[in-house]
Amino acid sequence: MAEYALDQLLGFLVNDVSRLMRTRFDSRARDLELTRPQWRVLVFLSTSEGINQSGLADLIEVERMSMARMIDRLEAADLVERRPDANDRRVHLLYLTEKARPLLDEITALANELHDEALDGLSEADRETLRSLLTVIKNNLSPANGSRTALDLLQAQAGGMND
Repeated sequence: MAEYALDQLLGFLVNDVSRLMRTRFDSRARDLELTRPQWRVLVFLSTSEGINQSGLADLIEVERMSMARMIDRLEAADLVERRPDANDRRVHLLYLTEKARPLLDEITALANELHDEALDGLSEADRETLRSLLTVIKNNLSPANGSRTALDLLQAQAGGMND
């Protein structure tokens, strides 16, 4: 049987880092009475206001029923507002409320502090390399990737930087 250094296997390492970051984030955010999944919904919604619930579920890659429950709780907390879609009476579009904006700023600042703590000791160049490499890995594994290769994605990113 082969020996494995578990801290060197990519999946184990990424999982350990993710678990540690989630644990730290949750302990710091406890006083804000907002869960990590709810915060994630608010962050995605802040860049996609006016999206419908199904579209947001697809964007965040969660089940539609889970998204519906999260939106129900966020709406009950007066953090998200559902507005009717003028083009389809069955659809509601999602918007942040004014109450959500300062909370989103506060929890984003908390997340940024954790981010800085996690990346302490890495140069800005190393940080950018890490982000780029993780993005390539994520895109390689994403179901939305289709037939695009890592090389295609890197070339697309490089092309965007030269424009």
